[in-house]
Amino acid sequence: MNSYKKSNSASSLRLLHMAKRTFENALAKLEQLTDELENGDLSLEKSLKKFDEGIGLVEYCNTTLTEAKAKVELLLEKQGGLTKEPFDELDNGDQELP
Repeated sequence: MNSYKKSNSASSLRLLHMAKRTFENALAKLEQLTDELENGDLSLEKSLKKFDEGIGLVEYCNTTLTEAKAKVELLLEKQGGLTKEPFDELDNGDQELP
């Protein structure tokens, strides 16, 4: 029962921390964690904690992107005259301008 309280408390703190986070900050932190894990200088315990934090950041970023995509689609539908095209997930956004 005591471990549940600790786990529940940790989850609550993580959610509160995420509420203050922006997508850009979360992505930057995820990149930092990736670098730290790839470096290989961390103990197994610290690596697992960093990995767990990274999973939370990935979930936050995915949720944020899904919500943004839904908002864009809603705005396009409200405009009526705009054509909704499928999002190409392989497109990295780099396009040559005319």
